[in-house]
Amino acid sequence: MKLRITRSTIDQRLLFFENSMFLLKCGTRSLRNFLLLFLIAMPFLATAQTEKQRWRQHSRQTEIIRDQWGIPHVFGKTDADAVFGMIYAQCEDDFNRVEMNYITAMGRTAEVLGKDQIFTDLRMKLYIDPDTLQQEYANSPAWLKSLMDAWADGINCFLAENPKIKPKLLNRFEPWMALAFSEGSIGGDIERISPAGLKAFYGNQYQSYLPEPEWKLEENPSGSNGFAIAPDLTQNGNALLFINPHTSFYFRPEVHMQSEEGLNAYGAVTWGQFFIYQGFNPFNGWMHTSSRTDVIDHYALTVRAYEGSYQYKHGSQWLPMREKEISLDYADGNSIGSETITAYYSHHGPVIRSEGEHWIAIQLMVEREKALTQSYLRTKTKNHREFQEVMQLRTNSSNNTVYADKDGNIAYYHGNFVPVRNPSYNWAGVVDGSDPDTDWKGLHPIEELVYLFNPENGWIQNCNSTPFTAAGVNSPTRGNYPSYMAPDAENARGLNAVRLLSNQRGFTLNNLIALGYDSYLIAFEPLIPALKSAYDRLEKGDPRKTSLEKPIKQLSDWDLRFGLTSVPMSLAHFWGTALLERARSLERPEEVYLFDFLAQYTSDAMKLEALEEALENLTGDFGTWETPWGEINRFQRLTGDIVHPFDDQQPSIPVPFAPATWGSLASYVGRSSVPTKKIYGTVGNSFVAAVEFGEKVRAKSLLAGGQSGDPSSPHFYDQAEIYAQGEFKEVNFYREDILKHAKKTYRPGMGR
Repeated sequence: MKLRITRSTIDQRLLFFENSMFLLKCGTRSLRNFLLLFLIAMPFLATAQTEKQRWRQHSRQTEIIRDQWGIPHVFGKTDADAVFGMIYAQCEDDFNRVEMNYITAMGRTAEVLGKDQIFTDLRMKLYIDPDTLQQEYANSPAWLKSLMDAWADGINCFLAENPKIKPKLLNRFEPWMALAFSEGSIGGDIERISPAGLKAFYGNQYQSYLPEPEWKLEENPSGSNGFAIAPDLTQNGNALLFINPHTSFYFRPEVHMQSEEGLNAYGAVTWGQFFIYQGFNPFNGWMHTSSRTDVIDHYALTVRAYEGSYQYKHGSQWLPMREKEISLDYADGNSIGSETITAYYSHHGPVIRSEGEHWIAIQLMVEREKALTQSYLRTKTKNHREFQEVMQLRTNSSNNTVYADKDGNIAYYHGNFVPVRNPSYNWAGVVDGSDPDTDWKGLHPIEELVYLFNPENGWIQNCNSTPFTAAGVNSPTRGNYPSYMAPDAENARGLNAVRLLSNQRGFTLNNLIALGYDSYLIAFEPLIPALKSAYDRLEKGDPRKTSLEKPIKQLSDWDLRFGLTSVPMSLAHFWGTALLERARSLERPEEVYLFDFLAQYTSDAMKLEALEEALENLTGDFGTWETPWGEINRFQRLTGDIVHPFDDQQPSIPVPFAPATWGSLASYVGRSSVPTKKIYGTVGNSFVAAVEFGEKVRAKSLLAGGQSGDPSSPHFYDQAEIYAQGEFKEVNFYREDILKHAKKTYRPGMGR
């Protein structure tokens, strides 16, 4: 005899009635046993019923309207209703990405991808464990708990309503899981820890590990651009904001969420999170760019074995090393294997590797509940004063913020979480953990950070570059701040942005977008003349005088602009890439701008050999080096896989944009593990928006490919053509506009 007692979404009263009728047929004793079992199961049955009741209440109070682009506009009676509907809509668009973000955040990737991921998982589990997250959830304020509850309800309701969706691992989401992924950046602080270092230390008996030195030549092409324009420089007298994150494609979809409790935010949300990460509301907007502010420190610990454990020196004391057993499960064929690692912690943080006789500990921000609070509350601010109050939480550790609002204010925050440290130490390297003077001394208040508010020039820019050119001549002064607060170097995009913003007035949404897509590649300004000089210095009898004459002329006559029909663009990209690779053997002085360095410090031989390599590669792959850029640089989206497959034989769209490395504000970078001849974009412009804050907010936006991750959806590829052309769509922000373009209206979780 088998009883059907389950916590499914089936009505529990009906289930009880069915089981009771069955047992009556079996006799009184069976019924008595069943009633005893039922009493034991009652708490679980009541929980399930309460959960289903919550789903129904959220569903009754939540409406989702999909517009002509498939963008979900979520309307809820409460903020919790809006969260419920917003995460439900995300699951509809791409549950795979929602789930994988939380599998990764909780350190469970190896359970899906196999044993080689266990040290990547260990990196997460040094900070994340269910017991800690559950306690943090329990201690959270009621309003935040209600949002986390609604978040979990939205995902679980979606899974119950869509049984054909088969999760890879997470069949049920709990509210506390939201704290595992609370800030929204594409690469969080934890990713600064090397899994190879963890493996060398914890997997190989504390083996010494020296990390690969950071090569300081190549600018990060997956950075971001943020521009804010004051009313004095705009045609309509309204502040403007340009939101241009450079992320991996499809990392963030476009979402609108609104409630009767004052929430009305639109923008990009990182899959699985319940707050708008980069976006705007009717009053203000915020754009985050990745920051190089030094917020992570490494400490060399002097360690000794003592009575079966370990101690580390701190001043005149020997402090006990805290130990923690961490279990790491992994997929092993059709079964699950497991390893247990003993991790070590100092008061600075966990030990992540060793160097010689020292163990290296890392200290970084661990403020999950406050980070989630800051991420959500900024979306409800109505002016700069309120926005700055939220910034006082100081938990946006990896980002700068470019801001604009309806009152006409523009502002810039270089970082948000900055520990106070003794500026006499070199915080860019490893410091002595036995010296108490290297301990953090709290956090810098917001007022002490590199900050701009309404600069006289009327514009602000940040392109992952130094803040000391963020407002041209009105920028902050480097000498007023400790070096660890803004070690960011200048880059080509920053120079390009200053060049463009310094010479324009009468801004509108359209010409702000045009500025963000300007085709000039400023990096080649010093490079092309240096190459021409190297060619001119060849001796008369050198055969390269003939073989390189035509490509040198093409590059010398080039206007330094990308374009679909441009042959010099193709040649410059392949040549510049080959030159960067050769320059890896050189040491660059920190004060020298990257492309001045490449022009001045690489030899004539390096420059000319790189050009010959470029010609050879272009000819080998495309039949001739005189191949237009549009035939090489393509957009292709074949599947919804997180790691995209590409195929030169399948259809693709030509794209004129170039990598951010060369100064292209409209960044377009190919980083595929699949060998192809053509370049297929994977990183760069993804979600982009331009916003005007007038009496009514107006915005235009663009998304790589489309809103949905399902190839069968009409919104999988419906923005591909306009994306490649840099042609923005109007944002439907107000209800009358949303209804005018509504294609689908429904209540989530109503068994459609």
